[in-house]
Amino acid sequence: MQAIPGDLLAIDRQGRAKTPSLNLELRNSTQRVCDFDEVLLPFSPEQAIFEAARCIHCPDPAPCVRACPAENDIPSAMWLIEQGRFLDAADLYRQTSSMPEICSRVCPHEALCQGSCVMGKHEEPVQTGMLERFVTDYQRYVGELSIDVAEPTGKRVAVIGAGPSGIACAEQLARAGHDVTIFDAKPQPGGLLLYGIPNFKLEKDVVFARVDDLFRMGVKFVGNTFIGRDKTIDQLEAEGFQAFYIATGTWIDSPMNVDGENLPGVWKGTEFLIRANVKTAYLPDDMKDRPEIGKKVVVIGGGDTASDCLRTALRMGAEEVTCVYRRTENEMPGGSKDRKLAREEGASYQFLTQPLRFIAGSDGHLAAIECMRMELGEPDASGRRKPMPVEGSEFLIEADTAILALGYWPDETIGKTTPQLETHKYGLIVTGKTTGQTTRPGVYAGGDAVTGPDLVVTAMTAGRRAAEAIDSYLRTRVN
Repeated sequence: MQAIPGDLLAIDRQGRAKTPSLNLELRNSTQRVCDFDEVLLPFSPEQAIFEAARCIHCPDPAPCVRACPAENDIPSAMWLIEQGRFLDAADLYRQTSSMPEICSRVCPHEALCQGSCVMGKHEEPVQTGMLERFVTDYQRYVGELSIDVAEPTGKRVAVIGAGPSGIACAEQLARAGHDVTIFDAKPQPGGLLLYGIPNFKLEKDVVFARVDDLFRMGVKFVGNTFIGRDKTIDQLEAEGFQAFYIATGTWIDSPMNVDGENLPGVWKGTEFLIRANVKTAYLPDDMKDRPEIGKKVVVIGGGDTASDCLRTALRMGAEEVTCVYRRTENEMPGGSKDRKLAREEGASYQFLTQPLRFIAGSDGHLAAIECMRMELGEPDASGRRKPMPVEGSEFLIEADTAILALGYWPDETIGKTTPQLETHKYGLIVTGKTTGQTTRPGVYAGGDAVTGPDLVVTAMTAGRRAAEAIDSYLRTRVN
């Protein structure tokens, strides 16, 4: 779709470059901590047109396109929005993205398309993420989404994992006419989008609407089924599935391996977020109870999960919420935008601080965390300066609840129960770089199960690439 006319080259780039950006509107911090509703207020049509008109339409290849893992045609979308052609802009995003209404909410735009906008050199960059959200939401509520599928091919595909990568792969395969079934260990489809990302960043209805699109395409879903334990890929093959896409993600929380880690009151980040953010009806049977957090909560870690846990604890009524991190803020892997929001909502940070052990009170429940001050030494293998202990700096932090947000590992089960499937690095699946083809014929994989923890948009694009390879494989398969 070529959306931009040739005479666009005559636009007044200098004038556009001097146009100030619209400030993003946020719900008041004292209001938003009282619920789990989304924090960012959406653009109005007039605001969207004004903001899109700031785009100076850089020559190809535009920096924003090169910085987008999905390679969305952002300049063309900006021009369409500027003309008020919101539905056309939404259709353009959907040509390269299977979930633009989701990526527009959870992508770290400041590190991707928006952060690459040349307007950022002198003014605020164009709010590309909010504009993508606006037009795809507009399409959902005003227009109509295409769910066209090709004639049935008679080929059956099993997608293992109902997160962003699995959803994207299933969507593309269903459009190609294949019979697709998604299997997931959780009761409902959505994976990380439903069970891992809090509602204040991504409303569950947005996820359910996208999943419903797949059901209307004919995709089937089987929940509460752990492939590799409840059923193997060999068994699915015997049932008539002819190709497989593994998109199981990385759901095992990294352990801390210190004394007291298993005390009551010490939570793994994943379980805490699942129990706290998801409606009881969608929870696994063993996670129906909400966490009891008390007044003082300490979150350990520096990624986006840590920010999500901080902000969730505040909404659950904690009076003191502190993030403890062993390096400085400069080394934190999580997005700065989420940390800013967490601070506005009342979270505090203690940097260069390393927890040593968790201490129980007289009732056996967590009462305090012994910590030590750190200082930064030489860079480690990751390139970040290694934290070194400061001798004699031990101190205690009182805590009713501690939440470990230290990163994620893959589950090794599917690798150990699938013959010919090569894995490495504690269970990550070995694949071809572009196709997702594994070492077992007919089995493909992508997303965090291959790369380790990464972005939603990266997992989504991997699912789309694998779907193209699976479609080619099935069309050359005799039976």
